[in-house]
Amino acid sequence: MSSEGSLLSRVNDPEDLRSLSEESLPQLSAELRDFVIGVVSETGGHLGAGLGVVELTVALHYVFDTPRDILIWDVGHQCYPHKVLTGRKSDLGTLRKGGGLSGFTMRSESAYDPFGAGHSSTSVSSALGFAAKRELMGEDHEVIAVIGDGALSAGMAYEALNNAGANRKRLLVILNDNDMSIARPVGAMSNYLGRLLASKPYVKLRHLVHSIAGRLPQALEVAAKRAEKYARGMLTGGTLFEELGFYYVGPVDGHRLDHLLPLLRASREIEGPVLLHVVTEKGKGYGPAEASKDKYHGVSKFDVKTGKQRKGENIQPTYTEVFSRTLCTVAREDEKVVAVTAAMPGGTGLDDFGKEFPDRMFDVGIAEQHGVTFCAGMAAAGLRPFAVLYSTFLQRGYDQVVHDVALQKLPVRFAIDRAGLVGADGATHAGSFDLVYLCCLPHFVVMAASDEQELQRMVVTAYGLDDVPSAFRYPRGFVTGCGLLEDVEPLLVGKGRIVREGRVVAILSLGTRLEEVLKAARLLEGYGLLITVADARFAKPLDEDLVEDLVRNHELLLTIEEGASGGFSSQVLRVMSERGLLGEAKCVPMVFPDRFVPQDSPESQYRSIGMDGEGIANRVLESLAMGGSEEFLRKGGFADEVL
Repeated sequence: MSSEGSLLSRVNDPEDLRSLSEESLPQLSAELRDFVIGVVSETGGHLGAGLGVVELTVALHYVFDTPRDILIWDVGHQCYPHKVLTGRKSDLGTLRKGGGLSGFTMRSESAYDPFGAGHSSTSVSSALGFAAKRELMGEDHEVIAVIGDGALSAGMAYEALNNAGANRKRLLVILNDNDMSIARPVGAMSNYLGRLLASKPYVKLRHLVHSIAGRLPQALEVAAKRAEKYARGMLTGGTLFEELGFYYVGPVDGHRLDHLLPLLRASREIEGPVLLHVVTEKGKGYGPAEASKDKYHGVSKFDVKTGKQRKGENIQPTYTEVFSRTLCTVAREDEKVVAVTAAMPGGTGLDDFGKEFPDRMFDVGIAEQHGVTFCAGMAAAGLRPFAVLYSTFLQRGYDQVVHDVALQKLPVRFAIDRAGLVGADGATHAGSFDLVYLCCLPHFVVMAASDEQELQRMVVTAYGLDDVPSAFRYPRGFVTGCGLLEDVEPLLVGKGRIVREGRVVAILSLGTRLEEVLKAARLLEGYGLLITVADARFAKPLDEDLVEDLVRNHELLLTIEEGASGGFSSQVLRVMSERGLLGEAKCVPMVFPDRFVPQDSPESQYRSIGMDGEGIANRVLESLAMGGSEEFLRKGGFADEVL
């Protein structure tokens, strides 16, 4: 935390920062790093990435006239120091809490956040948009995009770099090379950037060539420049960015302000796009984070002295862990089972799978499009691939899901983690739309687990589907505690189950809201209502006979799902329409509201949209009051005091 009289206590915005001397900036950086560590130890959040760019953040706001100069951070994991320097220091303790600061950049939060982030690899594309507007309107300001080396594993980044190089607009792209995205970067790009870091002798060579070239006759000057270009290609691989149309500078030590400041100033004088390659260390300045960078990407509250994270005392496994254990069990029985993740082996539980089956786990980097088609190819070749992705990130590979999987009816199994609302990560990471965008696709089998045993069954069910693509979704967080099955049998595809028998009102639930639905049923007993509760299990193919039975034997059917309008409830309404059931009972869908739900604890998020037990019970009562109360009385399922 900043103390009275510290440099950081005097800096509330970039104007204050620019009033300081260059000599004082290392001290400010040290104070800023300590402040971020202190706050995040109490709030939790993304730590390592921000610590790695402290000096870079200070240098950028010191050299450039933000917010007039546009500064865009990719992903946003590293933006905490940026928030501190741009007027949000006193609010940093509200990070990722309800009504507090976002853990990512957000346009509505500050003028210093010109473009929102959350998913990776968008910075160069959006920055190019700002540059295009500047040129079109005849404005004169700088546009800077900061992108990490991990984000370069996404094809979108190269599309943007290629476009920027071809357009030749003035643009500064800073490649933050910390050799650590969330998981260790994989593939040729990681090796390439590693060679860049190892090529420090080139810096001296290039300086020498430039210093003497201007003093030589023209023919020799041209030859010297050719030699320099050859050296750059051989020693650093900088030719890659040069061929894309960028003027490549680097690598430079991203923790040396005396290196960063002159290069950033010089970049303003170069016409056209510039790529500045900055080498940083993730977790810089905090020993525990430096020693275990993957563990300190996202952290819970922790003890600053020891670095020990204060985890909750829940002894139950998470849904992710249940999935991972079940997949490993299946894989032990079948060597054709393979798994693919997109830079998230830890987050998806595939790290354990990879330890046991290292040759059958593939981390494709931040490249969901490639990952989906990679799975399609393996399925076509006869393997049994599981594409293990967060719901929000599967959105990035949707065209491939449609064209390369569904259209060819290939049996790729999509394990969709982080389905529904996810808490502190907010709207950018919520799994709100997968039911909508998968249920509309021909051939797909779409499931949602209501508890850990159902998740086990769905993993086994998906494994056995060799002629169609399938998906099963499950949330972030701990399981219900009903225990795990020893012998796991697959589900009968397209068949739901009755969990509780009642009358007048039926609730058809899909996913883990089932526990809250049962709470609502118990609450409604106090009003004399006995509620039928059913677990749909499948959004597609839907158990149409179950739907018809519920409609014909109840006055009200309420459907509930952890997703946006257009998914499961639409399938139910379609069946009711096709079977002529629309006049038999009133149908009330409970879906996510037509807005993005802001960050908070998952419990608070669901409570705020009425999807907790009390909210569901209230929705039932409201729905009954809106229609035919006398009819309900005659049925004997509705107590007098409710009317």
